[in-house]
Amino acid sequence: MPSTATPNSPAIRRVAIVGAGTIGASWAALFLAHGLEVVVSDPGAHAEGQTRARVQAAWPVLTELGRVQPGASPDALRFEPDLEAALAGVDFVQENAPEREDFKTDLFERMDAILPPHVIVASSSSGLIMSRLQSRCQHASRFVIGHPFNPPHLIPLVEVVGGDQTSADTMDRSIAFYRSMGKYPIRLNKEVPGHIANRLQAALWREAIHLAAENVASVADIDAAVSQGPGLRWALFGPHMTFNLGGGEGGMAHFMHHLLGPVQTWWDDLGAPDVTPELQQRLIEGVNAEAGHRSIADLVETRDAQLTALLKTLQR
Repeated sequence: MPSTATPNSPAIRRVAIVGAGTIGASWAALFLAHGLEVVVSDPGAHAEGQTRARVQAAWPVLTELGRVQPGASPDALRFEPDLEAALAGVDFVQENAPEREDFKTDLFERMDAILPPHVIVASSSSGLIMSRLQSRCQHASRFVIGHPFNPPHLIPLVEVVGGDQTSADTMDRSIAFYRSMGKYPIRLNKEVPGHIANRLQAALWREAIHLAAENVASVADIDAAVSQGPGLRWALFGPHMTFNLGGGEGGMAHFMHHLLGPVQTWWDDLGAPDVTPELQQRLIEGVNAEAGHRSIADLVETRDAQLTALLKTLQR
């Protein structure tokens, strides 16, 4: 249902999605499922058809997970290529434009000139610094990072990061809004490139590439070492809590005392691969071999079906 109003702002009932694509369409599906009015704006020639198709494709999964509010419909989506027309009367903006600082900075300045000061603008940026993006805005306090994980209509996480000029009220309202949409928002206390989750992903992938470069195992087996092992635990607990359990009854204190030494030797041996064109080709060939005859669409369908099953299990 629409989020509750605060003393500083009206309830969020109408949301603009600026920039469609995979992420924008997924956000649109989530917001529509919760009964919000949603308008999508994207100048692309095929953006409307692609967005509507992606929203329709997401709807059965949202229904299966019990996330569709009574009366909600994917047909309620409105598409408006003109930005100014799309922003008229909205209470919240989720921006998903190309991941380029110059592009987003120009776009934010333009939106800032159109929107009333109370309207929050949240960016799905996966790693840019909000302090730079909001630097030319008159009402910079209402800009915030609201970075989801793909696909946003399924993965709960959203990283909420303010810039130098973002107000505490904007942070609080954004977190409350995302939580009302069934998301799991986390608050970052400071800006770092890539935020949190992408930095963790990048660290793991760097070592996975190093292992492939050193021919320790095939690309498929390196992936399996995650998906068939620690990845299953990470769906339940993060790395700190996982190692806390690894310490047995003594918890993290026991782990630090008895097992930190061996882990430190692993850290010292981690690689920093030079991803040459030749290594890139090896990785491409390796992941293609792992995929077999499955297309990207087939892989996405499998991923979403298994994510849905996992989320239903965790809900229980």
